[in-house]
Amino acid sequence: QMQLVESGGGLVQTGGSLRLSCVASGRTSSTYNMGWFRQAPGKEREFVARISWSGDTTYYTDSVKGRFTISRDNAKNTVYLQMNSLKPEDTAVYYCAAARSWGYDPRFYDYWGQGTQVTVSS
Repeated sequence: QMQLVESGGGLVQTGGSLRLSCVASGRTSSTYNMGWFRQAPGKEREFVARISWSGDTTYYTDSVKGRFTISRDNAKNTVYLQMNSLKPEDTAVYYCAAARSWGYDPRFYDYWGQGTQVTVSS
């Protein structure tokens, strides 16, 4: 089993920045691809970004390209999501997840954190 714990969410004004962290424990996370997802009230969970186990490859959904950056530090078992130029439509609960496979479908991910709330005020 792997446990994932997110932190770093909060309330920020439009144009502001936040950095989310996801710390893994239990099963080694360094061999897993990691992803960030988000879910706004009344909406389905959507893919935001993912990073390969080595950190060499990243992928973003179009709406966050150029504003968000995913990274990882395997020595610290931690994945980050740097979010800049935040918009009200970025408001959601953000989840990190781990997967052996490489994809954007939440069904491909084996382990999930409990989520952290991000609220962007206009």
